[in-house]
Amino acid sequence: MSQPATVRNKPSSIKSSDLTSLTVGDVQAAFASGEWTAQSLVEASLDRVERYNAKYNAIIFLNPSAVDDAKEIDRRRAAGECLGPLAGVPVVVKDTIDIAGFPTTAGWSLLCGKMGGVDLMPERDAPVVSRLREAGAVIIGKTNVPPLSWSGAHANDSWAGPTLNVAMPDRVPGGSSSGTASAVASAMVVLGLAEETGGSIQNPASAQDLVCVKPTVGLVSNAGVMPLSGNRDVVGPIARCVRDAAICLDVLAGYTSEDPKTLAGIGKKPKGGYTSKFGVDGLKGKRLALYGTGWRNQPLSTEAEQLYDRAKEELEGLGAVLIEDPFAGSGFADLRKLSSPPANYDARGLESIPYDLHKYLERLGPNAALKTFAEFAKAIEKENPFGPTGLLRSLHNLPQFARILENPSQPPNISEFIAAKEEYLTIFDEVLVSYHLDACVFPQMLQELPPLHGKQRICETTVDEINIAGLPGVTVPAGYYASGSPFGLIFVGRMWSEAELLAYAYAYECATRHRKSPTLDK
Repeated sequence: MSQPATVRNKPSSIKSSDLTSLTVGDVQAAFASGEWTAQSLVEASLDRVERYNAKYNAIIFLNPSAVDDAKEIDRRRAAGECLGPLAGVPVVVKDTIDIAGFPTTAGWSLLCGKMGGVDLMPERDAPVVSRLREAGAVIIGKTNVPPLSWSGAHANDSWAGPTLNVAMPDRVPGGSSSGTASAVASAMVVLGLAEETGGSIQNPASAQDLVCVKPTVGLVSNAGVMPLSGNRDVVGPIARCVRDAAICLDVLAGYTSEDPKTLAGIGKKPKGGYTSKFGVDGLKGKRLALYGTGWRNQPLSTEAEQLYDRAKEELEGLGAVLIEDPFAGSGFADLRKLSSPPANYDARGLESIPYDLHKYLERLGPNAALKTFAEFAKAIEKENPFGPTGLLRSLHNLPQFARILENPSQPPNISEFIAAKEEYLTIFDEVLVSYHLDACVFPQMLQELPPLHGKQRICETTVDEINIAGLPGVTVPAGYYASGSPFGLIFVGRMWSEAELLAYAYAYECATRHRKSPTLDK
């Protein structure tokens, strides 16, 4: 059984400062030399959780078997076994992703037993968690999210309390994978699993000066993940460097029979893995689309424009060929349809949530407290998220939602979402072919981060467009506003182009080294 994230652990012989810039490569080198053991590293990770989690509130459940899991890795290494690429590496998992023996609360008090709600206890791991275990990763715990993963900015309303931005505590940490980003940024762990429906990987990664991969929909399974949209949701890694994100994506990507859409990804993984195209000259000669009103009719702030101009100079210095607003006149920006308040983004695809939740609950197992959408609706009726004042009330603005809500056990009609997806992909591919483009490179956000407590939201450049289309994106740190707020770039490309996008981000990261390790407070 999981434990609250307040359990004290004996201190490790590894210094806490040793973890601040630790990479997967560093970990494996230290294990190979005998300098560290998996046990000593996990104990150091837990010691750092004990030191900093009370302030940043990244981890909400600790894994009580983490040290024993690390000892088993050490035993297997000593026995000469061939271990996976993440053997002994401390990781965290977003709360919405199922881990056997841990409750999946989705940040909502009504789904948290100790808050008087119902505990959803999965009997088996989500496929992505199984792959982490097979790769040898040691799961430290589960991380905080806003209720039902609905906020792309923060986790202020979580039953577990707010998560803070490690890079800038008075600004939003990004959502909904807030806790995962904070755990990685604070070096409580080396890697974290995040999940996105509408910016929930890229927002917290960029907000906390980190790297992430928002994969092509279908590359990584989202079975065993509490859904907002079975056809938009995707799981991806958050890391402190590009190489670590690529190594983690190698572990996560691939077909699973539990998730039929992953069949589309067969044959799409690069030979040699997602680091195979890395090189310091990875941007040389690459033709990259720049942000403009043709992509989205929203301007950058003055300072964001200045930082983007500097990034353009850096990209050109690395040999990239930059194309100004190639989407102008394509009709791409006109495809975006904002939902009515309280949502202010394009929610198409979320109309299937009643059916998606029904299938998720079925997977929990025969002993689950809730097994169907009908049981779920009854358990949460006093705070019905689909009601007139509920979190998800804006979904009623989607024309096909009401009919799906009436009969959530039947496969839904999502034809409007499919049509929007097709339009996005068609124009995107036409523009890239017409201008001989390799990818796009945009500021990940239109302006700097808003305050932690307030009504402002994060303003991204690619949420909606790439979530509906299912396109991949890779974020990388690219500097700071005068206030200290992180500025990041996102590389966006064709479906299944993660290896190329990671290579571009790697070349940029190697040349600029913008990211600085944050100063933490207890």
